[in-house]
Amino acid sequence: MTHTRFAFVKANWHPEIVEKALEGFLELIPGEEVDIFDVPGAFELPLAARDLAATGRYAAVIAAALVVDGGIYRHDFVAAAVVDGLMRAGLDTGIPVLSVSLTPHHFHETEHHRGVFTTHFLEKGREAARAAMMIVKTRQRIAG
Repeated sequence: MTHTRFAFVKANWHPEIVEKALEGFLELIPGEEVDIFDVPGAFELPLAARDLAATGRYAAVIAAALVVDGGIYRHDFVAAAVVDGLMRAGLDTGIPVLSVSLTPHHFHETEHHRGVFTTHFLEKGREAARAAMMIVKTRQRIAG
């Protein structure tokens, strides 16, 4: 997989947690193969992912965010829009767009929850790296 580039775009809400997805991703993908981008929040991920994929520079785009339930149901709409937008970005550009965008129903600003989701995002970053490598190989086989 030499000379394969990936874009990793992350939302800046809860950066101490979301950053762990990038950390996990970089455990398996060399940092020199990854360009990192930040957006204000999860809602901006699909547009950035589409723009990055459309450049043709990346084998895959990975998008990470934590959308928390603030008790007003807004998180459901945001999460659905983000996941749908990321899928459409991949389909429209022909470049895989992978989501590490999670929406827990019960997240509280406690040390315990921050610890749980920090660990979870680290593993999700590793899973995204494995998925990125697998989809690149699969697409190479399809292309012949």
